[in-house]
Amino acid sequence: MSENKIVRLTTGQAVIKYLQAQYSEFDDNRQRLIHSMFGIFGHGNVAGIGQGLEEYGTDLPFMQPHNEQAMVHVATGFAKAQRRRQIMACTSSIGPGATNMVTGAATASANHLPVLLLPSDEYVTRHQGPVLQQIEHPVSFDVSAADSLRPVSKFFDRITRPEQILFSLPEAMRVLTDPAMGGAVTIAIPQDVQTMAYDFPLHFFDDRTWRIRRTPPDTKDISVAAELLKASKQPFIIAGGGAIYSSAEEFLMEFALKHGIPVGETHAGKGTATGPFAMGGMGSVGNPAANALAREADLVIGVGTRFMDFTTASNSLFQNPEVKFVSINVNGHDAFKQGSTPVIGDAKLALKMLDEEIRQYQSSSNWQSTAKTELASWKDTLSSASQTDAGHPITQSAMIRILNEHVSDGDIVTAAAGSLPGMLLQAWDTSGGKRCLLEFAYSCMGWELPAAIGAKMAARNSEVYAVIGDGTFLMNNTELVTAIKEGIKIVIILSKNHGFQVIRKLQEANTGKSFGNEFRKRDEGSNRLSGDYVSVNYAQNAESLGAIGIVANTESEFRAALVQASEVVRKPVLIEIETEHPLQMPSSDAWIDFSVPEISNQDHMERLRGDYEKAQKSQKLYY
Repeated sequence: MSENKIVRLTTGQAVIKYLQAQYSEFDDNRQRLIHSMFGIFGHGNVAGIGQGLEEYGTDLPFMQPHNEQAMVHVATGFAKAQRRRQIMACTSSIGPGATNMVTGAATASANHLPVLLLPSDEYVTRHQGPVLQQIEHPVSFDVSAADSLRPVSKFFDRITRPEQILFSLPEAMRVLTDPAMGGAVTIAIPQDVQTMAYDFPLHFFDDRTWRIRRTPPDTKDISVAAELLKASKQPFIIAGGGAIYSSAEEFLMEFALKHGIPVGETHAGKGTATGPFAMGGMGSVGNPAANALAREADLVIGVGTRFMDFTTASNSLFQNPEVKFVSINVNGHDAFKQGSTPVIGDAKLALKMLDEEIRQYQSSSNWQSTAKTELASWKDTLSSASQTDAGHPITQSAMIRILNEHVSDGDIVTAAAGSLPGMLLQAWDTSGGKRCLLEFAYSCMGWELPAAIGAKMAARNSEVYAVIGDGTFLMNNTELVTAIKEGIKIVIILSKNHGFQVIRKLQEANTGKSFGNEFRKRDEGSNRLSGDYVSVNYAQNAESLGAIGIVANTESEFRAALVQASEVVRKPVLIEIETEHPLQMPSSDAWIDFSVPEISNQDHMERLRGDYEKAQKSQKLYY
């Protein structure tokens, strides 16, 4: 028996042997939990975790990125595509390597996407004096750069003795496989501790399976929710990411069709709903059909959503004075939002139990007719909005329509910050299993391209498209080299609109002026960035990094470029498209609370502030 045996290893070696022996299981499907490890080596981890990977990492492939933030984005894209059932680990050196991961960790935790972070840390012995990249805190010697990861992690530990990993690593695995948690888990290991040896019990490295549990809700909560639904004539479902992670999509739509309940989607829940009661994206950048129903609903049922401001239109969307809320969520914090009747548990189990309670319940026939009428009207609006006028650049709406017509069942698009996540929420057709991975909890610019790499690693037989603007592309374009090294093909659809145009649109709406959001040269007269556009050839930039670059400025050129890209294997492709700006987006008929300056010497600001204060009156508070 291995219980009485020991093996002498360094901490770094032991971490590697442990991680590659961990498995996850969901609905009887078992797979390796830690798929691979990303890392950039420095003096903090090269002789510890790096040496451990080289000697012992036979079942833990190492992948080399080019930016620590980006490698965490790859990991969260992978976890999202894998529905949080398999994850990646990321290792960094001390100092900037650790702090570069903070944005990636925040993105992971905001989106409840599990990732394991292993930043290195300063020497625990302190004999060396201040070491390279050390931040000397004026009050506490035990504070380091790695502590910046504490507030953005769901679990954090600092290892100061090798034997501490016997307790820390299992706890990390527990948190990473807990559906109610989800997010970054950080274990900081000082560089000297990584190389220290210890007699570890051999059984610590035995294969272990972590079951991702479906938590059953309390029957009393289900009964209370069922009574609310039976009394409702105009119910409305909001499907969030939790519905997808529970694999509840098919049953949710059976439930909706059986009981005549329209379903709106959040960014994280995009792809949940199909069929006659699938109203599509909702909220501030959603579509007016879903929002019209949410506005009149007398019961709102959240399924795996955290009711963020873009979903609720900053709590201005639900205007029925009698509206009540039910929230089905594995996370109690989210289940109690909006003054909801909470149903804490797995989304699929909860819906099945609720279905048994309400039996043959149907919403009112007028409500069902309204849903179908609103949806048909929206489809007409969307069709006209996605056309391109002759002689004009392609609109982003048209770009999305053309791509949607090209992709096949099972293909994936990724998007995050800017205007494109809203347009995809509005317009992307997910029927046939076309997947749409939107990161909008943290709205992190630079997530899209590396996340597409992660998604492709999770779905090798699917085409994966990163739909991004030029501003986003410039943030993490170096990960094209990562894709090339690994033979990973992704297709980047780059909207060249010369700047951060969605923020420019917001800026003009809230301040009446445009300032600092376009890629312009400095004007000598005004000393501001208001001169000519900067000329950037993004296709050539991609080619300089080893990818294939294509320029397409008409609809026919774009369609031809997509066909050309589909013939490429094991290599990234970038399609650069000059798109029309300012942005042309169909109205969502919903508000979002972006504050307007309370005082200004500019005359037009008084009107804008008045409009803002008037809109604020539509906000409601739910307890």
